[in-house]
Amino acid sequence: MMAMIQALFLRDIRLARRVGGGATLGVVFFLILITIMPFAIGPDLVLLARIGPAVLWIAALLATLLGLDRLFQSDCDDGSLDALRASDLPLEVIVLVKCLAHWMMTGLPLVVAAPAFGVMLGLEPDALWGVTVSLLAGTPALTCLGAIGAALTVSLRRGGLLLAILILPFSIPVLIFGVSAAEAASGGTIPFATPFLILCALSLMALVLAPLAGAQALRQMDE
Repeated sequence: MMAMIQALFLRDIRLARRVGGGATLGVVFFLILITIMPFAIGPDLVLLARIGPAVLWIAALLATLLGLDRLFQSDCDDGSLDALRASDLPLEVIVLVKCLAHWMMTGLPLVVAAPAFGVMLGLEPDALWGVTVSLLAGTPALTCLGAIGAALTVSLRRGGLLLAILILPFSIPVLIFGVSAAEAASGGTIPFATPFLILCALSLMALVLAPLAGAQALRQMDE
């Protein structure tokens, strides 16, 4: 079973690199959102530094949506999803492995790029550290929530907009506690550990519940 899991993980990594640019596309989209922000609100570095954590988190949320509609759609189109459903691997494990591969190719590069992009917004070192750590803890939850939406819309053509509508409301708690943790790291009114631990709990809950919900949605796709 471990060999099958490893093969599925490596397959999804290769597909993500070939289709849609993989990590590069997400990072470039992330960079574009960060770059246009000073043009929208002006060159006030004090203001940019104050709203910087929220800007980085919103940009990361939107960048994470890229490619989520193809998480199961491409497998559905070429028949691979039927083969996966008929394999010996539990469908919950398949969903979890695909979530991990997507996070490795989309979420992790955003975490790595966040400090450099935070400098563009004038963030202090403490704020940069807080944003990076909070993104590392929170982006898995965004990916898992997106996987549920992708499983629900896998049988729909052009379901990307519907996917975003489905998962964005459920992403709000992750966004709230992610921004709170990033701001607390730079001297906020609450301890950093409080929102950070809640953020970690949200990611752990998503890692447990998303494979179950996604697998159930995939089982119902033909009904």
